[in-house]
Amino acid sequence: MPTITVEGPPIPEIERKRQLVKGLTDVAIEIYKIEHITVLIRENAPENVGINGELIADKYRK
Repeated sequence: MPTITVEGPPIPEIERKRQLVKGLTDVAIEIYKIEHITVLIRENAPENVGINGELIADKYRK
């Protein structure tokens, strides 16, 4: 069973999460030709992610 993992910033609206899961699932079903797709959404708060030695939370405060 294929698993798709999406890591990114929090998505506050559950409807947008539904759209993301549905869209990714539809494409994976089309490509794999199977009906069993798992989608995991891993949300990372800006204070938990750093890029180039700087927290994203700090970068957007400037």
